[in-house]
Amino acid sequence: MKEFQIKKNDAGQRLDKFLTKAVKGLPTSLMYKYIRTKKIKVNRARTEQKYVLQEGDIVQLFIKNEFFDSPERDNSALANITPKLTVVYEDENIILCNKRPGVLVHEDDEGKDNTLIMHIKAYLYQKGEYDPENEQSFAPALCNRIDRNTGGIVIGAKNAEALRVMNEKIKNDEIAKFYYCVVHGKMPKKSDTLTGFLLKDSDKNQVKIFDKQVKGSKNIITKYKVVSEKNGMSLLEVELVTGRTHQIRAHMSYIGHPLLGDGKYGINKDDRAKGYKYQALYAYRLRFDFYDESGALGYLKGKEVKLSRDDIWFLKDFI
Repeated sequence: MKEFQIKKNDAGQRLDKFLTKAVKGLPTSLMYKYIRTKKIKVNRARTEQKYVLQEGDIVQLFIKNEFFDSPERDNSALANITPKLTVVYEDENIILCNKRPGVLVHEDDEGKDNTLIMHIKAYLYQKGEYDPENEQSFAPALCNRIDRNTGGIVIGAKNAEALRVMNEKIKNDEIAKFYYCVVHGKMPKKSDTLTGFLLKDSDKNQVKIFDKQVKGSKNIITKYKVVSEKNGMSLLEVELVTGRTHQIRAHMSYIGHPLLGDGKYGINKDDRAKGYKYQALYAYRLRFDFYDESGALGYLKGKEVKLSRDDIWFLKDFI
C-alpha cells in the first residue's frame, strides 16, 4: 500500500487526473477499475474518479508496487541547463517570457532540452522555486502557445492555482492579445474587424478559412489597423478576439494578404531571398482584462505587459 498526502499544488483537481500524473505506471483502465473496487481510496473511504482533491487529503492505493516503478525524477538536466530566457514580467505565481522565433515551446521529436518550458523549469529550479522531488503531480507549465517560427510573449504558471486560474481566463477570452505583423499588399481599409470560420486539419497541422460555417469549424474574429505601408507591404497591429490555431496567418492569407515570410499560408521564396526566414508575426502585448478579482491572480486585473520595438526583429524595416 502507498499513500499520497495532497499538497497545495495537488489540490483542486480530480482524483483521476492526479493519479494519471502521480502514478505514471498505472494503466488508465486499471486505475478506474481500482477506484470502483475500492483498491484506491481517499481518507480511507470509498471515492469516485471525479472527486476533487482537497489539500490535506490522503490518497491510499492498495495496488502492486510494480505500478510505481516509473523512472526516478532526474534533476541533472535542470541543474546543468543554462537557461536562455528573456523574462519580461515575473512574480511569485507567473512568469512571462519573450519567445524568440525558431524556439520550440514544448518537446517534439528533436529533443526536450532545447524548449522554452524546459528552460523555464531549469530557471525556476536553479532559483529554488521548483523541485520535482517535492512535487507529486505538478510541474511549471505554459498557459498559451506560440508557433515555432512566431515570436512573442508566453505565459508560464509557477504553481497549480495560477495555472488553473490563467487557463480559465484564457478560455473565457479575458486576456487581450495584440500582435504586430507584416502582410503583402495594401489593405482595403485602414482598420477593420474580420470574421469567418476556421477548420483545423490536425494531420496536416494546417487550417482553412470559410465565409460560412462548415462541419467542425469554429468562428473567428480578427481586428486589425494599419500602422505603416512600405515597399508594397503593410505593417499591421492585430488584436485576436478569438485565439484559434494559425488564425492570423490563415485569415490574412484568405483575404489575399499573406504574411511576409510565411511558407505555409503564402509563397515565401522571394521573402526568404530577402532574408525573411520566419513569418513576420510577433505577439508583442498582453492585457489582463479580468472580469473579477480572480483569486490568487486578482492583482493582475487591468495590468498590461508590452515588448519594446527593439524586441521585434522585423519592425526596423517598417517603422
